[in-house]
Amino acid sequence: MSRKASGIPLRSWCQDPEDLAMEQAENLCRHPRAFHHIALMPDCHPGYGMPIGGVAAFRNAIIPNAVGVDIGCGMGAAMSDFTGQPERKTLVKITETITSCIPAGFNRHKQDQKWEGFDSFLENLSGKPGWLGKDTLSIARQSLGTLGGGNHFIEIQKDGEDRIWVMLHSGSRNLGKTIAEYHHRKALAENRKDGIVLPSEDLAFFDTDSARGMAYIRDMHFALNFAKENRRRMMDIVKKILGDTLGCSFLQEINIHHNYAAEENHFGCRVWVHRKGATSAQKGEKGIIPGSMGSPSYIVEGLGNPESFCSCSHGAGRVMGRNEACRKLDAAAVAASMKGIVHGGFPTMKKGNLRGKQDFGEAPGAYKDIDTVMAAQADLVKILVKLQPLAVVKG
Repeated sequence: MSRKASGIPLRSWCQDPEDLAMEQAENLCRHPRAFHHIALMPDCHPGYGMPIGGVAAFRNAIIPNAVGVDIGCGMGAAMSDFTGQPERKTLVKITETITSCIPAGFNRHKQDQKWEGFDSFLENLSGKPGWLGKDTLSIARQSLGTLGGGNHFIEIQKDGEDRIWVMLHSGSRNLGKTIAEYHHRKALAENRKDGIVLPSEDLAFFDTDSARGMAYIRDMHFALNFAKENRRRMMDIVKKILGDTLGCSFLQEINIHHNYAAEENHFGCRVWVHRKGATSAQKGEKGIIPGSMGSPSYIVEGLGNPESFCSCSHGAGRVMGRNEACRKLDAAAVAASMKGIVHGGFPTMKKGNLRGKQDFGEAPGAYKDIDTVMAAQADLVKILVKLQPLAVVKG
């Protein structure tokens, strides 16, 4: 679907996008630095400032909220050489071992985790960033190799040849959020000072060649590296657990971001492409598009479609928020949608307006149909592998 908003055009692969998502997309179209057109992926739904499942390019501008608060959130997948259907008791053992080895939710390691990325970041600082509080790096060091909460997960899956795969979804934890919120406040103050009129103050930006713009880009890359290492460490743990349990080894691995900005060439110009809940799909590039719990996931290959800025969806996309899902979804229907899949159940919510109700915020019914999403982006990616879930560990 193409439409002309006020400003640059809007190109959408999303069927029936929500009104708020369209309002946010049209704000992007009117942004003073927006380039060529705005693209909405088929999993698009409202975000903060910019729709999740949105792709936008900007000239000499970087927008913290167009990257998002979980900088570097992304996917990992690994294919094993084990074929066959593990027994249910084996899958239960695997999920229990994963849960005992990888902290999830608000939990983190009790000791600092060593990583050279911390040292190199600190060594290259010319001055202490304002977001770097007394406990920030201590929390980050203890959070490295942890799953987090929300829609983050670890799944055991099988492909059409009954080969076992591992897939996980996680990001930069509190580190990315701290960096994003700090820089958004600075960008907003700077834009107000300069008298820049924005379609939404949520889309405050820096010039990429300014001191503050370069500081954000530096900090964003630190969070991206942290997120990639976070996924790598968890994947190593899960691969060892499966190796010990199933006697398997692993043949290939993918580790990608879907919340980031990168300088790229598009339509003859060098621009900063922001992918917020969207995955790079350059021609021949491998990617991961997960479904919801209980639904298939896909390993894909990009087709390099220029109209999407060589991008595709990052997942199925929500049809309702977490609180709405907890109010509306029926326990029996949720259980039926997870039939045959080993999972840890749905915990009781402990805060918010839904105290005492079951947490169905990540149930399959809260998400779009993944196969409909895949069909909508047949011109963006080619499906390589379809994966069915066997067991899931939720954050």
